[in-house]
Parts: sequence; structure tokens; C-alpha cells
Amino acid sequence: MKLSNQTQLSEFLLLGFSEDPALQPIIFRLFLSMYVICVIGNLLIILAILSDPHLHTPMYYFLANLSMVDVCFTSTTVPKMLVNIQKQSQIISYAGCITQMFFFIIFGALDDFLLAVMAYDRFVAICHPLHYMVIMNPRLCVQLVLLSWTISVLLAILHSLLVLRLSFCTHLEIHHFFCELNLVVHTACSDTFLNDLMMYLAAVLLLGGPLTGILYSYSQIASSIRAISSAQGKYKAFSTCASHLSAISLFYGTSIGVYLSASAAPSSASTAAASVMYTVVTPMLNPFIYSLRNTDMKRALKRLLFPK
Repeated sequence: MKLSNQTQLSEFLLLGFSEDPALQPIIFRLFLSMYVICVIGNLLIILAILSDPHLHTPMYYFLANLSMVDVCFTSTTVPKMLVNIQKQSQIISYAGCITQMFFFIIFGALDDFLLAVMAYDRFVAICHPLHYMVIMNPRLCVQLVLLSWTISVLLAILHSLLVLRLSFCTHLEIHHFFCELNLVVHTACSDTFLNDLMMYLAAVLLLGGPLTGILYSYSQIASSIRAISSAQGKYKAFSTCASHLSAISLFYGTSIGVYLSASAAPSSASTAAASVMYTVVTPMLNPFIYSLRNTDMKRALKRLLFPK
């Protein structure tokens, strides 16, 4: 495209789910409800862990970090969408779009890495129980979280810088409710080969690396559980990682669903609807997943909400 057809970019249009005015109040109430539940639920998990000394263990340290990241992950996208619906506007500024994309990459990657770190924690707890507190010492726990943050921030910086070098044309409609990296890149009218290459490599890193670690950890956990002679022992060992398995299945299942939806119909409202599952629904459900079958967490929440 000729240079004369390019413009000084100032804003994008987020088309969201539907342009039907009658649906906007329903979408607003639905997302506001899910956002409030997500924030309150995850904050309660964090406060319960901080307030109960019995939960000051590696597993709950990682869970508190996951809950914090989930709040930030959802807060990156949903509040802007709610404001736009309230204002009856679809506009997001160029700077706002890049900023939203930057933080979305950070917290999305952190979710991925923390789930892998939690799988490693369960692997050590079940396969090497006598050495658990020695291996999962406070220093290692902090280092694993800091490493997750470092890789996530570097990925976000890299992708943001690559987007900043692109030239955009006049038709800047994004068929989504937030500035998703792939869709932003493909609104550009300059060459996006390098962006596409880095997105592919990042997908391999984010999915291949953590998922390989998770699968290896749980293959070893399964072998250890099979070696336990008593049924009660097997149930107790499995129950310690059941919640984490549910969270992993939900996160990766919805992420793969979004990828397949995007491959079948790119730039469609169905892709935006599928994205809701891992951007809003999964963070909202995580507090319930980790607390409903966890006696220690239920006890801590009860003490927090109903102090004597």
C-alpha cells in the first residue's frame, strides 16, 4: 500500500461482541457481574492465605500469586470494555491499545508459567515428600516467581516494540473486546513477517515449555500414585493436585478452543466470545476450584469472613 494511504494513527475501534444496542445492557451486566465475582473471589483467596499461618507454604504462596495475576489479567481488558459500553463508544487510543496489549501479554504469560510452577510443586510434594521443604525452600519459590515475571515482561516488551514499528492504515477495526496481539498486528499495512515469526516462537515457548513441564510432572505423579498400596493413600495423594488439574484443564482447554476458533474464522465475533472463557471465566472460577474441595482453604476463608 502506498505511503499516501497511511495516516497518523490515533485510535482503534473495538467492535466487541455485537453492535446491537439492545444487547449492550445485557453484555454490560453480565461482564460486570463476572468481573466483580472474579476480583472479590481472588482477593479473598489472597487475604485468606496471608491471614492464616498454616497456609504459609509453597503451594499457597504460588496460589496467592496466581490469584493476584488473575485479578490483573481480567482488569486489563474488562474495565475498558465496560466503560466503552457505558459511553456507547468503541474507541481505544493507540497508546491505550499498546498498553492494554502489553499488560495482557504479561499476565497471560504469567498465568501459564505459574500453572507450570504449581505442577512442579505438586510433583515434588508427591514424588519426594521427605525432601519437599528442603527442595521447595522460600528462596527457590521466590526465584521461580521472579523468573516467570522476567520472561513475561521481556516477551511483552519484545512484542510491543515490534508492533510500534508497524505502519497502520485507515481501517482499524478490531473484531474483539480488547487489543489482542494477533488482531492488532494484522490491521497493519506494512510487512508483518517478523511479528508473525515472533508470535509463532512465543506460542511455542508459552505452550510448549510450560505444558511439557506440566505433562512430565503429572506423568511422574501418576506413577507415584500407582505405587501407593492403599486406596486411601491414593485418594489423599490425588486430592492434593485435583484442584490444580482442574485449573490446568480449564486454562489450556479454553486457550486451545480460542486458537481453533480463530483458525476457523479469524476476525469474527465468535473468536471474541471464545476468548471470554480464558480471559474472564477461568480467572473467575479459579477461586472456587481451589477452595471448594480444600479443607484448609475453607477453614481460612471462614476465619477471615466470620472472625470470632
